[in-house]
Amino acid sequence: MKIIGIVLLVLGVGLAIWGYQLSGSVESQVTQAVTGSDTDKVMTLYIMGAVSFFVGIFLFIKK
Repeated sequence: MKIIGIVLLVLGVGLAIWGYQLSGSVESQVTQAVTGSDTDKVMTLYIMGAVSFFVGIFLFIKK
């Protein structure tokens, strides 16, 4: 279970970084300028990254 936890930790960080990089794209910046919020894809990556990260922490710490 600890190995799965570590994999989920790394996956969560990777998804969050990918979302951050995607938020700097031209499409995302135009959407932010027009609507005032991030695109759905960026928000999905942030949420999935956070969920994966916290589940990974739980599985890593769990006995």
